[in-house]
Amino acid sequence: MNYRLESLKKHAEWRGKIETKVRVPVDSREALSLAYTPGVAEPCLAIKEDPEKSFELTRRWNTVPVITDGTAVLGLGDIGPEAGMPVMEGKCALFKAYGDVDAFPICIKSKDVDEIVHTVKLISGSFGGINLEDIAAPRCFEIEARLKRELDIPVFHDDQHGTAVVMAAALINAAKVVDKELENLKIVINGAGAAGIAIAKYLLKLGVGDIVLCDKSGAIYKGAEGINPAQAAMAEVTNRRGVKGTLADAMRGADVFIGVSAPGCVSREMVESMAPRAIVFSCANPVPEISRKAALEAGAAVVGTGSSENPNQINNVLVFPGLFRGALDVRAKDINFEMMLAASRAIADYVGDKLSADFILPYAYDKGAHVAVAQAVAVAAAKSGAARR
Repeated sequence: MNYRLESLKKHAEWRGKIETKVRVPVDSREALSLAYTPGVAEPCLAIKEDPEKSFELTRRWNTVPVITDGTAVLGLGDIGPEAGMPVMEGKCALFKAYGDVDAFPICIKSKDVDEIVHTVKLISGSFGGINLEDIAAPRCFEIEARLKRELDIPVFHDDQHGTAVVMAAALINAAKVVDKELENLKIVINGAGAAGIAIAKYLLKLGVGDIVLCDKSGAIYKGAEGINPAQAAMAEVTNRRGVKGTLADAMRGADVFIGVSAPGCVSREMVESMAPRAIVFSCANPVPEISRKAALEAGAAVVGTGSSENPNQINNVLVFPGLFRGALDVRAKDINFEMMLAASRAIADYVGDKLSADFILPYAYDKGAHVAVAQAVAVAAAKSGAARR
């Protein structure tokens, strides 16, 4: 099947992937009087006295906006907020299907940090959490940081943290397959934007010590020219061996390649130069850094991509529905590292004794995996003090 052409045809048929649903009867005088006027005045007054009751008397407790400015949509780049709508609708459909979370696409026609932050703050009273999506780096870092400081509901940038959570789960299981310890791995991450930097930070917290971040110019190191402040900060805590040069130079002898970058930028020769029993995660979408077939032929022991057409799909959909389900269920005020780590471990553990080189992650459509994530996140929120009930 040509998924691109068939998807375009289906989108024309569907005319949208989500819709609203009425949860209460409105088919009689009594029903209208309860759901709307005059009865609705009473919950309004209760919320006026205590705004926190909006979580009890409205659907706010279960609603999340998927917010984008359309500047980093999939591998398509800055295509604008309207063009980003199909992706945001799809994300909302996955929220509902796998987490029973009511999500709504909010596409903001601005690239200004202050305007985006202000807009999200103004509408935040309608939602139980905030999901940021497909906002280009480095602007996304500031937007998320400010919203996390200024709001008392969870704020989660899925391109950063969702990617890091699922990547860590994949790495935990892949390391078991090749019989290597996480803390001993030499890892190269290609793509020093939102996802690459978040993955590096997350893996450092997991105890991985040898990480080299690369961008299109090659390895990022202390004093490198042409890097942005976020990359410069990462140069202080990564690349401890002082590796310089191209991506090919960085990959020599590496145990793991993680690609969140551009299609076709990794050759067979580059994979051949890696350490024995190498792990290759080439996750650029819709075309990976190197194909699964080519990576395996070049000697990689475990290969993951971002595509559902291949084994070992490394996709955020394993993370955000269950993560938000767990956070919303306990009225979490934040999504912290402990909650994300719980999600990574739940995803990895769910594979169980089925673990193999071709099965390091659950299937994205396995609803049991999402339930496991939600339960683990809720427990971690309570233990870490993020839960409010």
